[in-house]
Amino acid sequence: MHREILDVIRRALEEDIGAGDVTSQACIPADRRASGTFLARAPLVLSGINLLPAIYEARGGVEELTISHHDGDRLEEGTRIATVRGLARTLLECERVALNFLQRLSGIATLAHEFASMVQGTKCRVLDTRKTTPGLRRLEKAAAACGGVTNHRMGLFDAILIKNNHIAAAGGVRQAIENSRAAGLPIEIEVRTLDEMNEALANSATHLLLDNLSPQQAGEWIGIIDGRATVELSGGIDLDSVRSYAETGADFVSAGAITHSAKAVDISFRLELL
Repeated sequence: MHREILDVIRRALEEDIGAGDVTSQACIPADRRASGTFLARAPLVLSGINLLPAIYEARGGVEELTISHHDGDRLEEGTRIATVRGLARTLLECERVALNFLQRLSGIATLAHEFASMVQGTKCRVLDTRKTTPGLRRLEKAAAACGGVTNHRMGLFDAILIKNNHIAAAGGVRQAIENSRAAGLPIEIEVRTLDEMNEALANSATHLLLDNLSPQQAGEWIGIIDGRATVELSGGIDLDSVRSYAETGADFVSAGAITHSAKAVDISFRLELL
């Protein structure tokens, strides 16, 4: 497991447990054993289940952990996701952190699946964005991929995306493109007007980002581009509009809502004494 994820788990447990779970320590004998079951309380696409072993290991481990489903699985209400056996105090210490990860990440995967389903039958693919919870990007992008969308760049370091502020700072579209070529990375440029679009194409831009256009406008601009560049559409695209944007002929649509507005799904944890 990536060290960033292990660090996130450690910090989440420290944040919740602190100096100790005073409630469990006060009312539950130290040697009391129990079993717990994670249940889907609504239809969902699962993500984050692979975190459970690391969560329990960080608190001393458990006797047995049985994972019944995998990331990316579509589950119906009432489905048993996983069961765990061990010290009752350990199970209770880890309960909220485990649920927080599962509910949040499965919520993203579930919303991502809805977006991906809406563009089926078109050539368009849905992209996620960098609009993620600080510190959780690796996990949230993995969850988006579980739901069937395509990961855009992980961060500022793995691809060039020239946006309007970069264009202003560089001194124009042509200069921004020319300055970027030496980096040897994929280059995408945002264009806000037809003049900017034509200038980008004249300077051999191969990936254009068209932002905040209506589906009708986007279709018109894509017609002018006529296959000379790959096209991504962005700007307030949601479940109600994504199909219309996909039908414009765009190669990609990006939706920040997949990560910044996903609703946590309902997953419960039921504990029983052994």
